[in-house]
Amino acid sequence: MMGDLKEAGAEGPPAGAAARGGLSLLSQGESEEPSAQGSALFLGGNEVKSRAVVKYSSAPPRTAFARLEEKTDLKLPPANWLRESAKLGPAGTTILGNSKKSKPFSSFGMAYDFIDSVGNDVDVVSDSENIKKLLKIPYSKSHVSMAVHRIGRTLLLDELDIQELFMRSSQTGDWTWLKEFYQRLIDQKWQRKKKSKEHWYQKAILSKFLYYSINGDGAAQPVPSTAEQQESSSSDQTNDSQGASWPAPFEMPSSVSEDPSASSQGSEPLEPSYIVGHVASAPKEQNLTTLFNDGEHSQGLKNDFVRNILWTFEDIHMLVGSNMPIFGGGRYPAVSLRLRDNNKPINVLTGIDYWLDNLICNVPELVMCFHVNGIVQKYEMIKTEEIPNLENSNFSTKVIKDIAQNILSFLKSNCTKEGHTYWLFKASGSDIVKLYDLTTLCEETEDKYQNPFTMPVAILLYKVACNMMMKKNQNKKHYGTVRTLLLNCLKLLDKSRHPQIIASANYMLSELFQLDEPKKEENSESPLNENSDESYSEEEEEMPDSDENGSYSTSSDPSDDSKAVAIIKSVGELSVPEKYKSIHQIRPSCAFPVCHDTEERCRLVLSYVLEGLKSVDSSIKKESDPPAADPSTPIPLKYEDESTRGGPEGPEKQMALFLDKMGSLQKGNYSSQSGMIPGSWQHKMKLQLILKSSKAYYVLSDAAMSLQKYGRALRYIKLALQSHDTYCCLCTNMLSEVLLFLSQYLTLCGDIQLMLAQNANNRAAHLEEFHYQTKEDQEILHSLHRESSCQGFAWATDLSTDLESQLSVSCKCYEAANEILQFSDLKSQNPEHYVQVLKRMGNIRNEIGVFYMNQAAALQSERVVSKSVSAAEQQLWKKSFSCFEKGIHNFESIEDATNAALLLCNTGRLMRICAQAHCGAGDEFKREFSPEEGLYYNKAIDYYLKALRSLGTRDIHPAVWDSVNWELSTTYFTMATLQQDYAPLSRKAQEQIEKEVSEAMMKSLKYCDVDSVSARQPLCQYRAATIHHRLASMYHSCLRNQVGDEHLRKQHRVLADLHYTKATKLFQLLKDAPCELLRVQLERVAFAEFQMTSQNSNVGKLKTLSGALDIMVRTEHAFQLIQKELVEEFGQPKSGDAAPAADASPSLNREEVMKLLSIFESRLSFLLLQSIKLLSSTKKKTSNNIEEDTVLKTNKHIYSQLLRATANKTATLLERINVIVHLLGQLATAGSAASSSTIQ
Repeated sequence: MMGDLKEAGAEGPPAGAAARGGLSLLSQGESEEPSAQGSALFLGGNEVKSRAVVKYSSAPPRTAFARLEEKTDLKLPPANWLRESAKLGPAGTTILGNSKKSKPFSSFGMAYDFIDSVGNDVDVVSDSENIKKLLKIPYSKSHVSMAVHRIGRTLLLDELDIQELFMRSSQTGDWTWLKEFYQRLIDQKWQRKKKSKEHWYQKAILSKFLYYSINGDGAAQPVPSTAEQQESSSSDQTNDSQGASWPAPFEMPSSVSEDPSASSQGSEPLEPSYIVGHVASAPKEQNLTTLFNDGEHSQGLKNDFVRNILWTFEDIHMLVGSNMPIFGGGRYPAVSLRLRDNNKPINVLTGIDYWLDNLICNVPELVMCFHVNGIVQKYEMIKTEEIPNLENSNFSTKVIKDIAQNILSFLKSNCTKEGHTYWLFKASGSDIVKLYDLTTLCEETEDKYQNPFTMPVAILLYKVACNMMMKKNQNKKHYGTVRTLLLNCLKLLDKSRHPQIIASANYMLSELFQLDEPKKEENSESPLNENSDESYSEEEEEMPDSDENGSYSTSSDPSDDSKAVAIIKSVGELSVPEKYKSIHQIRPSCAFPVCHDTEERCRLVLSYVLEGLKSVDSSIKKESDPPAADPSTPIPLKYEDESTRGGPEGPEKQMALFLDKMGSLQKGNYSSQSGMIPGSWQHKMKLQLILKSSKAYYVLSDAAMSLQKYGRALRYIKLALQSHDTYCCLCTNMLSEVLLFLSQYLTLCGDIQLMLAQNANNRAAHLEEFHYQTKEDQEILHSLHRESSCQGFAWATDLSTDLESQLSVSCKCYEAANEILQFSDLKSQNPEHYVQVLKRMGNIRNEIGVFYMNQAAALQSERVVSKSVSAAEQQLWKKSFSCFEKGIHNFESIEDATNAALLLCNTGRLMRICAQAHCGAGDEFKREFSPEEGLYYNKAIDYYLKALRSLGTRDIHPAVWDSVNWELSTTYFTMATLQQDYAPLSRKAQEQIEKEVSEAMMKSLKYCDVDSVSARQPLCQYRAATIHHRLASMYHSCLRNQVGDEHLRKQHRVLADLHYTKATKLFQLLKDAPCELLRVQLERVAFAEFQMTSQNSNVGKLKTLSGALDIMVRTEHAFQLIQKELVEEFGQPKSGDAAPAADASPSLNREEVMKLLSIFESRLSFLLLQSIKLLSSTKKKTSNNIEEDTVLKTNKHIYSQLLRATANKTATLLERINVIVHLLGQLATAGSAASSSTIQ
């Protein structure tokens, strides 16, 4: 009976729908609560930590209570009873006058208002009445029936009034499954329990007492005796009107009407409410889009508590709603006021009630007014910390703390499935507490959506996820949490009934995957998994430790509790410290999937996008009359609308003109084919989903591109462009970011077309990949086709087999991407992308230019009979030149000197091809170097010099610098060689030609770097040696043919000698040019012979002969190289079965060697003979020269050997060379011996 006594007394603070309007903010002086920062109270001798921070309050500034005179009759109503009071504010009567039970969704109302706290910081959200009821379980025989919902680490507790529920069930037919379950398993003879008259009498005098206390000077006025009954009936009507859709408020007839507050709420404009302490941002303050205002209010999802308090009790954080009246006055700035019957002592339940109320509201003192039969007797002041020690009401605060911790641990350990409705039930008079999963029970019935908690839970899951997504400082460690919230939200919703939330949730799921930053995403995978405190899994089932299993085990009668999730076998267990351990802090790693590659991540995103699109499309089908434009959207749009900055032409017009130019849809045709109204939620949501799909396909395409799967990449970029095309059709306000995306898509498309052009050999595989399509892609495309033809960019994504058209499409893509960047000042906002686009434009124009240049070269090589340049060739030159010119302009505009130099270099090459085309004309025998050739070669030289000027110095790009220098050297060399070999004698004098050749050769030498060590060094050395050889030959030739000017002859002789020497030195550095070295040396010998013919004295002739023979000796090096190659060549067949090669190795021209060898043998023979003749004649005149004797003897001996060797016609090449090497060795030895004897 203790429980009944308690309920008959002051069960709890009055409650009511407090209007939050018509109030002004507190001034600094009057703090709403005495300790907004919280405090640690020492209660009952034991320290129990309690801290309360008021998060919201709609109560007016506190006033002192009026102390009633003794003998005041509380049975008589005061003058102000049930009327609004200025002291109470517009909420008036309901704040103080009503002790109704809380609404079934009161915790959801609070959770919506303080969405920041849900899922993270707070363990419990509930009405203070429910908290008190739970903490009194071990002391009370009363029944307990509560609905429990889990959102992250937060539990929402709401009263589930089974009696009210079943009374409504018999009228509406809902919840019949629960009624049957309840009657079968729990209370087989259930019937409605009615409240006693005593209960209503106590409520009435409490209401009158509180009105007296705020009135003070108001005299008692007689009122009709039927006032209470009238009030009861009006309250009933209110409840029925509010309860059109269950659940509605559960109160029975009470003594206070809610009408006054309802009317005031409707008539007065809403003003700022009292915000005390740290404000948890409410939805509007966060710009969080509220989904269903009407739905929330019709289902009673309002936060109608006078104050919301963040209460920390030991280590438990609770968001509590309280309606307890608090007054000023006394020794403390805040007191609570209670009415007690003097004949009934305070029991433990009442004591716990008062103590917890004061703790939750941080009220340090309690004022007790005692009455006998409604007549006031006396007042008594009690400190909050003294309440646990009152007579007849002793209780341990430590035990209450243990109960709180045990209940929380029990609930957190067992209410593991997010989105499920759990039912905590204790029958009246029973010691057993059971926990059922109503969602699972409901799913066993025909309609799983019969659970009325489904929608509020789903909306809350959605809102919490929304809030977490919107936090700018939110890092990815919470993404697992957000994903789980949304997946659980989707599980609860019926696709046909709630398309808007389903589409929004799927869009948000797709937004969790950062497609733009794959690398960063991968880097953050480890913190995602490590940070397990903040995350949880939808499959999470936290099992208790093995030693606790007994606590949760089923009882002996299986029929009684087989449906229960968990059972507390005795309420006494709750008082045992840490009976149920706090395992709610130990969480598994989050359920956010770790995508190991980009494709997996994008596919996941596209699966969510598809679900969202299906949801939008299905809602369009059903809504024959789509809703008008609504300013609120289901999800926060990622991009804010920007005012058009394009002057008279905004981005939309520019885009429409651009699409029209690209052969796309007609300008202004952006209405939806499916009938979506611009501004409707479907329109906004579909736009976001389509944009997301285009981004995902773009990333997929980029990934395929990096894997060199070009066919697949083209298929994905085609889907991305089709998505974007649909977006352009639907979008009425084009954003610059979206235009930037299109520019990026077209740039990638250009890259893919270029790579396909360069990889033509694998065309079949690329074609197969291009035409393959997944079911998901087909369904997304089907949704796109509902709005648009998707043909806007068909030109860009065709897989052509023609190389020229592929390059052309690639170029057009880059040009389109560049054109888009001119819209809305995108170029200056995205300089990096702009530079990339121009680089690619320059590159593709270079590719096309090279393509046309190669075609022209091919035509030229085929042209044998025709003597003049064909029109086709000239057309190709023009095309090629135009491409190069545009490309150079692209690179110069972004100051890319290196690439500009390369294109100038290619233009130079084109000019050389033009020159070569003109050289073919005319008869080969009469051929002369034409003026056209000279013109084009000079143009080529100009372009190469421009390239060098563009680079500036070698440091900028050594490789390109060296390459341009080489090409320039080659051009000068080619021009000089052609002028030398095909001298234009019909137009120019010999001397002028020689001068031009000499200048060109020297310029070629200038740009030929023989000193730098590089892969090209041997080539440079060979080129320089050849130039010196040619110049020496030219001067040698001039000397032979020239008569007259002795000064000029002497100059030519010196130059010829100089260049021969230099040529020899350079050829000697090369290992693979023995023939060239041999030829130079033979020419030098011939030059010496020519000089000897003009000499008269024998001494002079001997000196020249000696010099010539010395040159002959130095050719030994060349013969040794030839000898080595021949030995290697003859040695090869021995190791294999192959027959001896008929001709020499590629590096050795045998015919040339034979020819040179024959000349060498004849010249050596001639020189030796001349030497012998001259030495013999000198010997006759002077017989005392020992040196000359030795030389003569040696020369005779060598000459005789040479004659015998040359006479042998059967000797092989190698044998002949061996003889020469041997003879030269003897000559060298004799020469050195002679010179040493001279020195002695």
